[in-house]
Formats: sequence, structure tokens, C-alpha cells
Amino acid sequence: MTDSQNFESHTPMMQQYLKLKAEHPEILLFYRMGDFYELFFDDAKKASRLLDISLTKRGQSAGQPIPMAGVPHHAVENYLAKLVQLGESVAICEQIGDPATSKGPVERKVIRIVTPGTVTDEALLEERQDNLLAAIWQDKNGAFGYATLDITSGRFRVTEMPDSESMAAELQRTHPAELLYPETFESMALIERQQGLRRRPIWEFECETAKQQLNLQFGTRDLTGFGVENARLALCAAGCLLQYVKDTQRTALPHIRSITMERPQDTIILDAATRRNLELTQNLAGGCDNTLASVLDLCVTPMGSRMLKRWIHTPLRQRKQLIKRQDAISALQPLYFELQPFLRQVGDLERVLARLALRSARPRDLSRMRHAFQQYQDIHQVLDQADMPYITELQQRISQFDELRELLENAIVETPPVLVRDGGVIAPGYNAELDEWRALADGASDYLEKLEVREREKWGIDTLKVGFNGVHGYYIQVSRGQSNLVPMHYVRRQTLKNAERYIIPELKEYEDKVLTSKGKALAIEKMLYEELFEKLLPHLTALQTSAEALAETDVLANLAERAESLNYTRPELTEKTGIQIT
Repeated sequence: MTDSQNFESHTPMMQQYLKLKAEHPEILLFYRMGDFYELFFDDAKKASRLLDISLTKRGQSAGQPIPMAGVPHHAVENYLAKLVQLGESVAICEQIGDPATSKGPVERKVIRIVTPGTVTDEALLEERQDNLLAAIWQDKNGAFGYATLDITSGRFRVTEMPDSESMAAELQRTHPAELLYPETFESMALIERQQGLRRRPIWEFECETAKQQLNLQFGTRDLTGFGVENARLALCAAGCLLQYVKDTQRTALPHIRSITMERPQDTIILDAATRRNLELTQNLAGGCDNTLASVLDLCVTPMGSRMLKRWIHTPLRQRKQLIKRQDAISALQPLYFELQPFLRQVGDLERVLARLALRSARPRDLSRMRHAFQQYQDIHQVLDQADMPYITELQQRISQFDELRELLENAIVETPPVLVRDGGVIAPGYNAELDEWRALADGASDYLEKLEVREREKWGIDTLKVGFNGVHGYYIQVSRGQSNLVPMHYVRRQTLKNAERYIIPELKEYEDKVLTSKGKALAIEKMLYEELFEKLLPHLTALQTSAEALAETDVLANLAERAESLNYTRPELTEKTGIQIT
């Protein structure tokens, strides 16, 4: 940091910035100032290089101009996407104080940290790929504990590996977007080519702390139910991972409600070279063409697509489960063409639910959720025709959410805007008080249109129009050529190149009415939107179960289509060794 020892020589605003930056020395700090996120000093130089944005200067610090670069807040997603793809993390610092009541700089704080392994924003994620955060731990004997979390589904997995060869295969299979490792890690050669490496202090991998953290997260007394209580190495990795997610998200994580131990003996073991050469989801050139996934994956939902790739990468060894899947594929062969259009409309429910859990869901997420619920009845009707136990079991997990569907149908407009702060999200008729304030605002707006017509005709000024801007409020604008016709009681407010702007007392009075009613309406809307979260979140567990079952239905329907289109024959699985092809 440039000369931050001369702390007192900085303006109060820069002092505030330097304090926040000191808490996040390793990562870029996006510091909100008005309509922009600004970066200063070395951050500004780095961002200008990575994002190709111009580097400017601001004020002086110890006699030197301060390097500065900025991005507009409404376009921040695109810049974040680029940084995350480059393996960078960004601390988002917002104004949380009220500028009207603040003495000195408005209070700001870091509200979340966007990292490659913890992003949930739609714009920042590959739609059809899992985005995993992982943590690795190694003991004195060279064995490994490994944990992965998909924050967009809450899928939390741990495993233990005896040596670096099997660990290398696991890293290749899971392909994490971000990998946490302890500062004392011995096998750096194993991970040095991974993207998004994050070095963490050794105490974050402490086993007893991990157990406490996990019990706290799941609301359990011990971890016996999850089958991980004796997996010390795996727990060390899991504890660090959970702590990191809490630090970056800075909010509750209700969708992470269990942890699963993956045992190598449950699946076919493939080493790293085999995985590479089989070209399962990535070809030898590093692309996706002509891979097994590219042939098999015509899933109609992104969440189905991600599940199929997980299946491809962890081939099962349980014969019973495999036969169940085969039966389901046979049963869906006459039905997939009827089922797929409804599934396609469900979309990526899994990731919408993750944003709901993190309270970052936007209005369009809720309208997508509503649209998904509207397909449930049709999906059940099609599945009713496939009379077999495994599909009935899937149907029970899908269940139906008629009450939630009705709630969202009544509460959210047909096509909501992108952000709540723009207003116009809550549907008319949902809340009487909101409707009243909206009617006042609309009534005042109608009045202003009538005022324009009246004044134009009264004074014979055909260029006269009533307008509004954020700085000056409402005004009457007249072209320069007709300004000689303006009556005495018009007070000039602003002179433009070809026009004059005026104000009259009547207009000022209505401006107050419009702005008060619009402000009130917006405040009520934000409150109602938060209330919707309170009504939806108690159902999160059932909703996640449902999304997972729908993803599986999509995978099975997709495999039914592939089997028919590509003329596949169902293989018979036996306990005998060997393969017999007829």
C-alpha cells in the first residue's frame, strides 16, 4: 500500500478506505462511491490491467496522486465474472449508512466476498457445470483429507485418500474452481497447477473446531448420523472449508444441511490418466467436443446436465441401484417426449433455491420459481403413467407446492424488473397499503400531464412541456425562441443551450406528493419482498429435495431419449467376472 503509514495525511474518506483494505490485503476491494465501485492504489493498477479499464488519479496522498480505477455499479456483474474466471476474489464494500444523516463519510462495510468457488450469481456461473470450492489436508503419513462444497446446491462431500496418486485422480474428477490448502502443505507439486489456490492458516484445519462448526451448522449434537465422526483427515478439510464460506458469504447458510462421506469402494476407481484418456467430460485438447458427456447430455435443465456429469464421473458399483436406473429408463422410453417440455420449463431450480437461501434471490428468481411450480402438476400426470416403484419414489420427492405457487402468483408481477430497488415487483392487489400509495403517485403523475396541457393552451406556448430530473425535480421547459411568452409568475430554475426551465408553486407542491408517495411505496415493497423470503425459507429442505428429484427425472428421461435415438441395448449386469458381447 502506498504510504499508508502517513495515515493522518489522508482525507477521512481515504482513511475509511485504508481501514477496510487492511482487513482484505490479498484481494481486490470494490469500494462503493455513488454509482461506481472504485479501486485505489495497487488494486487500481491490477484491475486496470485485468479488466482493461482506464487508470485515473484522485487527489493527493503524501504529495503523490492516488491511482484509481472504477466500474459502474449497474454493470458490476460482467466485471466480476471476468475476475472470477481469472481466479481472483473481490470484496464488495457497500454504503450502509444514510448519506442524509452522516457526519463525515457514509458508513461502509464489506457485505460479501466473491470468490471463484463461492459465486452464486447467475451471470458468474457456467450453467451446465458444477462450481466447486474444495479444501485439502495432508497428515504426517502422506494420507489426504479432501472436502468439496457446491454452494449453489448445498452439496457438501468429504473423502479420504491414502496417497498422492489417488488424490490426483480425485482433483481431476472434481476439478474445483478454488482450492484451500494449509500453509504447511507438503505436496505442493500435486496442486500447483490448480486454479484459484488459497493458502490458509494451519489453525483453520483443527479437527475439534471443525466438529463444533459442523454441528453448529447442521443443528446436531454429534456427527454420527453422517458417518464422518472418525474421518479425522476429511473433517480437518471440511472445517476449513465451512469457515471460509461463512467468512465470504457473511450470511446464514440454511441450504447446507448435511455432509456426505464418499467411499472409494462405492464407485469404480479411475486414476487421473484413465479419466483423461477416456475423455469423459473433457477431451485431450481441453475442450468439450466428442466427449462421453457431449454424446449423452441432451438434458433439458442445467441442473440435470450437472447431475449427469457427476454420474459419469462416479460410476456406481451397486448393482441394485443400477438396475433401478435401467428400469426407470425403460419405463420412460414411451414418455420422455411428453415429459421433457415440462421439465425444460422448470429450468435451474437448484441454483434459484441457493440464492433464496443466501437471501440474494432477485425478483426474476422468484418468478422462475413460480414458473417451475406451475409445471409440477403436468410432470406428475406424465409420471403417473410409468407404473414402477422407482419413479413413484421420485414423484414423492418432487411433491407439489400449491400454496407457495399461489403465494408467488399473487405477490409477484408477471414480468418483474431485475432489482427490487427499481420498484414494480409486488403485484397490485397483494397489499392494500401499497396500492394506496401507488394510486397517489399515479394520480399526481396524471395531474402533471393535465397541467402541461392546461399551461400550454393558456399561454399559447406550443413548446411547453413538464419534465423531471433527479437534481432539480419537476420543471416546466420552454424553448429559447418562445421564452418571451412566459408569464411573470414563472421562476427561472435552469438555462440550457436551446431552452429555459421554470418552476411554479403548484408544481413544487405536486412534486412533494409524487416523491413522498413513490418513496413510501418503494419502502413497503422492499419490506413485502423480505417477508416473502420468510414465507419461503421454512420450505427450503422440501424444495431442495424436489429440485434434486426433478434433476434426476431429467437425467433419466434424457437417457431414455438417447437409448432410443442412438439405438442402445440394455446390458445385463451379473456378479460374474468378465464382459460378454453378443
